[in-house]
Amino acid sequence: MMKTLSKFCLIAVFTACLLSCKSSEPKDAKGIFSEIDSNAPANMLTEKEKKSGWQLLFDGSSTTGWRGYNMTIFPDCWAIEDACLTMNTTGGAESQDIITEKTYKNFALSVDYKVTPAANSGVIYQIKEDTVYKFPYETGPEMQIIDDEGWPGGLEEWQKSGASYAMYPAKVKAAKPVGEWNHLFIYVRDNKVTQILNSQVVVEFEKYSDEWNKLRNSGKWTDFPDWGKYDEGHISLQNHGTKVWFRNVKLKEL
Repeated sequence: MMKTLSKFCLIAVFTACLLSCKSSEPKDAKGIFSEIDSNAPANMLTEKEKKSGWQLLFDGSSTTGWRGYNMTIFPDCWAIEDACLTMNTTGGAESQDIITEKTYKNFALSVDYKVTPAANSGVIYQIKEDTVYKFPYETGPEMQIIDDEGWPGGLEEWQKSGASYAMYPAKVKAAKPVGEWNHLFIYVRDNKVTQILNSQVVVEFEKYSDEWNKLRNSGKWTDFPDWGKYDEGHISLQNHGTKVWFRNVKLKEL
C-alpha cells in the first residue's frame, strides 16, 4: 500500500511540474493578443488585464507619461479631445511627434485609432532620442496608419494601413473605413515582431534576418544609417499634420 501511495505521489508531483512548466512558457503574439478585452470601457484596464501585467499609457484626460520628441514638455500641436489623444495641426507635413517617457525592449502594445479623410500617421517604436535626429522615424520601425482609399495619389503596398512602413506590406487588407475605430497591436520579443490589425495578422518578421537586412539596405532606409539599429527605445504616436484619434493605449512588458 505504501509503495502504491509513493508511486501515486511521484506521478502527482511529476504532473504538477509539467503543468507548472507549461504555464510558465512565454505566450506568443496571439496568446498575448487574446488577453485584451475589446469590450472594456475606453481608457480603462479590466481586472484580468491588470493581473496579466497590462499598463495603461493614457487615461483619457492626462498627458502624463508622454512628451514631445527631443522635448521636455508635451507639445501644443497635440490635444486631448473626447478622451482621445489627437492632433490640432493641418497641412499634411510632419510635425511634432509625441513619445513615451519610458523606453521598452520586449513588449506588446494595444491601441485603438480612428482616421479622418486623407489622414496619415503611425506608431513608431525602438526609437532613439537624440538631437542628431529630427523625427522618431529616423531610427524606429513604424506600423503604418493611413486612409488608404482617400489618400491623394497612389500608395505603394508598404505604405498602406498595417504595413511595417517601407519594409513589409500588410498580408491582408484589414483597416476599417474612415470614421470607424481600428484596433492596432504590436508584439516585440527579442527580434520577432508581429503586427495585428483588427484581429488579423498583417505583418510578421524577424529583425536582422537575411530578408530584413535586404529590405533595410535596399530602400528608403539607405538614407537613414541608424534606422533599425536600436533594440530598445521610446514608442511614438506620429503627427503628420492630419487628424487621427488615439485611445485605449495599453502596454505589457514581456
